Parts: sequence; structure tokens; C-alpha cells
Amino acid sequence: MRRLPPLGTLRAFEAAARHLSFKEAADELGLTPTAISHQVRLLEDYCGEKLFRRRPRPLALSDAGARLFPAIRDGFDVFASALPSLRTEADARPLRVTTTSAFASRWLVPRLSLWREAHAHIALSIIGVDRVVRLDTDEADLAIRYAHSLPRGASREIFRDQFYPVCSPKLLAERPIICRASDLRGYPLIHFDWFANDRTAPNWERWFEMASATDPGARQGCQIALSFREELHAIEAVLAGHGIALCSDVVVADDLASGTLVKVLDVALPGYGYYPVYAVDHPHRAVIELFVEWISTATRPTIIARPQTTRVSVR
Repeated sequence: MRRLPPLGTLRAFEAAARHLSFKEAADELGLTPTAISHQVRLLEDYCGEKLFRRRPRPLALSDAGARLFPAIRDGFDVFASALPSLRTEADARPLRVTTTSAFASRWLVPRLSLWREAHAHIALSIIGVDRVVRLDTDEADLAIRYAHSLPRGASREIFRDQFYPVCSPKLLAERPIICRASDLRGYPLIHFDWFANDRTAPNWERWFEMASATDPGARQGCQIALSFREELHAIEAVLAGHGIALCSDVVVADDLASGTLVKVLDVALPGYGYYPVYAVDHPHRAVIELFVEWISTATRPTIIARPQTTRVSVR
């Protein structure tokens, strides 16, 4: 293990030896000449040698000081050349953003061209996974958490979604008109798994329970035809026309805007919030906050809505 004096004593000595002046060293380091003299004396005590001849003036290095100065000066020169290269590498590293697979795939990726137009010099690395990526292990710089309430480390909510029954228009083309929840009994329903033990999950059971308040026959004969573990797989099944699923109006926003998917009924369950989480002392906090501000205000890509050809009646 290296035994070294305090860094402050080495900095004070190197500056004083380079300028041969305690005053000029103090000006460079933002200290007082008295503080420089104190640091030099601490180093002299550590070395057991006088490092300067203080009298008669001007200030001069002692023999011990003349031997020590080149080693410390060269060491600081190495630090000075090495640190900028590390900073350059850090600045060139992409901003690593983690969020859920569905949000990354269906909402974030389609809007990345808008980010590139505004901030082409800042590269991004998108980590779309449904596990919670830890920030304290340097896996990512920023997390967009999906949670019921403010998660640990978050300071605000970006937006919040709702879950509507949606499907492809082609599924509705040759089937009975849907006017109320009980009309879904003639349609295949699609389910995907939610967080374990989450009693507030926006699933079909809760949706029919809510709908039955105004439509007592809502649950009769309505069964799940397809079930998926992953939300993205369920959405793909809906897009393919295989059935109706409860989908986030954030995740399928572009599909609803284009008419690729339609809301079957205007009855929604409350969803979750999207929260930015990052370390307040992160070295690239300014870039992170720039991205958070962008994602908070990003608009959907311009999409020409397709003409509606369905026979859906909405209450």
C-alpha cells in the first residue's frame, strides 16, 4: 500500500516551486499565501527536509526540493493529460435509458427520430426490459419506471395511462355491433400477465366488475380465448385480429391514432404512471434532464388516420 502525503500539500508545493512564489501559487489555487506556506510546512514535516530556502529572498528550492519537484510536476502532468481523455470517453458514451419492453417498443422507439432531429449529438442506448434495472450498479443512467405511485428515487410523474378494450377493425367487420360490455360475449378476449399479487392490475376481471355496475349481464359468457405472459405478444395478437385486449392508451397511442386499432368501448380502467428515476449527483445530470424534458413533451409522429370501416357503437 502506498504511503503518500495529503494531495493538498503536493499541489501547494508544486505550484509554489513552479512559480517560486507563495503568492502566485495562492492566486492559482484560490488560496492565501499563508495557506500555501502552511501546506508546504506540512509536506516538509512529512519529508523531514526543508524544501525551500526562504531567506534571503527571492524564494528558492532547497536541494531536497529540487529533487522532489520534477517528480511531482511530472506526476501532475500525467494526471492532467489522462483525465481529459477519460472525460472524452465518458461524454461519448451513449445515454443509457431503461424502461419497460412495451413502452420502449411501442412508444419510445417510434419517436426517436424526433430526438435525433433535436439532439443528434447525444447518442442513446435503449434498454427495454420488464425487470427493474438497478441504477446503483451502473447498468443504466436513467430509468423510466412504470408504477402505481411515486417510486423511490423519482421526483415527478411524466404521464399516466388508462386501459381500454381495443381491437383491430377487421375483427369487427363481420360481427355484431358492440354497444355495451355484455356484447363482448361473442368476441375472443386476450389477456396478458400482470405484476404478481397486484389487486389493482387492469385486467378483464376488474374491467367486467366495473362494467357490471351498469350492465349486469357483462360477465355472462365472456371467456379468455388467448393468454400471454408478455404484453407485447398480446398486442401483436390484437393487431393480427385475434381478439380484444385491454391495452394502455399510451402504449398503443400510435395504433389508435392511425386506426390500426380502435377502442371497442369508451370504458377504461386506471393504469399506472411513468416516472423518471436517476441519481441526483450523476455526472451527466444535465443530459439526463434534457432527455426527461424531451420525453415529457414529445408528440406522436404525424399519422394519417385511416377511414373507419367498423360498425362499432360507443356509449
